Amino acid sequence: MMSGNFISGLLQSITERGRELLGKGRGTDDVSSANLLRLTGDLLTRRGEATGVALAEDVLARYGQLSADGRREFLIELATEYGPDRAALDKAIDAYRIDPSELNALRLHEAAEPRRQELIRRLNHAPGGTAALVHMREDLFRHERERPELKALDQDFRHLFSSWFNRGFLVLRRIDWSTPANILEKIIRYEAVHEIQNWDDLRRRTEPSDRRCFAFFHPRLGDEPLIFVEVALTQEIPDAIAPLLASERRIIPGAQANTAVFYSISNCQAGLRGISFGNFLIKQVVEDLRREWPKLSTFVTLSPVPDFARWLDGELGDEASLLPADIRQALGELKGGSQTPPPEHLRKPLLMAAALYFTQGKIANNQPRDSVARFHLGNGAQLARINWHGDLSKKGLAQAHGLMVNYLYELDAIEENHEAFADRGEIITSGEVRQLLKRKSGLRIAPEAAAG
Repeated sequence: MMSGNFISGLLQSITERGRELLGKGRGTDDVSSANLLRLTGDLLTRRGEATGVALAEDVLARYGQLSADGRREFLIELATEYGPDRAALDKAIDAYRIDPSELNALRLHEAAEPRRQELIRRLNHAPGGTAALVHMREDLFRHERERPELKALDQDFRHLFSSWFNRGFLVLRRIDWSTPANILEKIIRYEAVHEIQNWDDLRRRTEPSDRRCFAFFHPRLGDEPLIFVEVALTQEIPDAIAPLLASERRIIPGAQANTAVFYSISNCQAGLRGISFGNFLIKQVVEDLRREWPKLSTFVTLSPVPDFARWLDGELGDEASLLPADIRQALGELKGGSQTPPPEHLRKPLLMAAALYFTQGKIANNQPRDSVARFHLGNGAQLARINWHGDLSKKGLAQAHGLMVNYLYELDAIEENHEAFADRGEIITSGEVRQLLKRKSGLRIAPEAAAG
């Protein structure tokens, strides 16, 4: 992080010099969206670096002082009034039509760029600018649904963030018990899959020889992790989360493990939603683990199924359901949000329903409905196994009636699987999952299920 601290210090020096040139201190006396827009217009016309950095810091400081309504109005104004220069764009279009040369194509491309993007670039020059812009995008998400015009601004953020946060700028760091406490506290706070109960729980996940945790950082965000993954080293593919997280469990030497289990992946920065780090993270962690433990041969996840129970509720009440009538009848006693583990006689119909959910439950662009599935299948993993009673916690029962999934990363097949999924929408499944799909019809309902 030393390079990040040096850059921050340099930017701060430039900012102070810019203030001297502007002849003002860090004023936040006029905190209004109208005044803020005046400053952004000034920032876009500035050519001096020092004064530009000082103005950028002023804009971000004043934005941080706005009320929630003021921030919304400011973002809407950026989305609607800071698009391309229409006159310059029309001129560039006409020039390209007359002479479709590479030079005129370049000029057309430059003219088509929204002024918002240049503004965001200039704001990023301020000390702490990157973090402030990530938080600004969080504000945008709060209003995007009711204000569709904000989607254009979001596309600008995504376009720029995809470049600023590409793999070349990310730093992989192992998180262990010697990691500074301020980072460990953030790991506890940002864990989004399996809540970390306390410091002892965190220690069990990071200190033993058969546990690993890795996180990506960005130099401009200091000690703020972007995403982290928790890994268990085991001697078999697990089918339930409780044994992996148990306070009393047998710890094995890492050298005796043959399987690396990615059991939790958490994104930390809401403002970076839609900017993909996870695929790079998994591949880098696999490389590091294989370097440390050459005998590791199996790389697999133990993943949640966050939307399955809600999907199943809808299917059970829909005559046009993907589910055959006998499966709907068998599962009719299940209720969404139930805190009771499903009984054994529902094992087969529930697993069959889940197999259909993963392979045929689709959203736009023929993508799987399940967000975790989209992530791992898109990375080239195989849908290997659906686990009965995999997560019997309150959250696991409410989201998926206790089901969990193993996605298998076969290193020799990752690229082929990725291409099949990305190009043809193929979901690569194991023989075990294909057997569930074959048995989906002609299901014999157990007497106790029929009676329910």
